[in-house]
Amino acid sequence: MATKLSENTELSMPIRNLIAMVVGAAVATWAYFGVIERLNSIENKIILIEADLSQNTEFRIKFPRGELGLTASDQEQNMLIEHLSGQFEKLQTIIEAGRAPADQQTKLVLDFYEKRLTNIEAQIEKMRNEKRGN
Repeated sequence: MATKLSENTELSMPIRNLIAMVVGAAVATWAYFGVIERLNSIENKIILIEADLSQNTEFRIKFPRGELGLTASDQEQNMLIEHLSGQFEKLQTIIEAGRAPADQQTKLVLDFYEKRLTNIEAQIEKMRNEKRGN
């Protein structure tokens, strides 16, 4: 005996079986979309990691070669080095010319001693002349 299904076909089933089927379908749908969401999240993370990795690889290879230019801190350091180099050259020329503060101080001390010695020698000579004259 073949049964034909139509919109008027009645089906007799216990209500708990109907509820179990609806709950089962809902849980299966929720689990399916949870898995899909998790897969999408993982795919997005992988895409971001691959982009970072390729940029890191490019930076790691090109930066030491000087192909990427300099960072702001490197540029600042270079400017400071150039400034200090200029200051060093000025000091070097001052030292070579004998105009360094230590050289000037030494010259003043030597001039002072030379004047003192000249005065002492003059006084000794004066005392000798006085002694000869007496």
